[in-house]
Amino acid sequence: MALPLQPVQTAHKRAIKPLRDAAAWVFDLDNTLYPSTIDLFSQIDERMRGYISTFLGLDLDDAYKLQKQYFHEFGTSLRGLMNNHDIDPALFLEHVHDIDVSVLSPSPALEAALTALPGRKIIFTNASVHHAERVLNQLGVGHHFADIFDIIEAEYRPKPEPEIYENVVTRFGLDPHATVMVEDMARNLAPAAALGMTTVWIRTSPEHGAHGANFDCIDHVVDDLPAWLGAVVDGEI
Repeated sequence: MALPLQPVQTAHKRAIKPLRDAAAWVFDLDNTLYPSTIDLFSQIDERMRGYISTFLGLDLDDAYKLQKQYFHEFGTSLRGLMNNHDIDPALFLEHVHDIDVSVLSPSPALEAALTALPGRKIIFTNASVHHAERVLNQLGVGHHFADIFDIIEAEYRPKPEPEIYENVVTRFGLDPHATVMVEDMARNLAPAAALGMTTVWIRTSPEHGAHGANFDCIDHVVDDLPAWLGAVVDGEI
């Protein structure tokens, strides 16, 4: 296991110490609760590219370029397609999330860590509830999460739009200063930090999640989530 880097002491707040005292944990889903090396998201990527190609009459290479352009510009490819091409978001999500989640295996290590971890646990994802439930059930950890805040409840406005984070706080009655947010996309942590949350970046390989990051807003950098959560439970962090 690669050890987490030391917390970054940020100007916006004082990180929760020890972390096991956090009242709530807000977790991203894909490439966060399971390692990015499993590459589940490549299936979604491929289905997005195909859908955009058919919908806009583009060849696959141009569809892929537009997909990535919109992702970086708008937070999700879907938001860009909605803004610029009036795409039906429900049909899009239904298509791109029709993937084989059997590439994921139940994670006893994650199950044990979440069982021992105090505090309320919430999923905050740019995907749909349906996709999140399939992934959580495949990992065998769905019963740990009290709620899921998805892209549909966000009215298709994705992370890192700051207002959506405020909606999450209000929706679930969270105290940001007693809340930890865990994400693989580092840029998505800045609004959480601005609200006063303690922030955790799951460092992916390759580090695509570092794009657009403000590392002053990150308190902890982690390579192995279950092992790190175990250290939290033991009061080491």
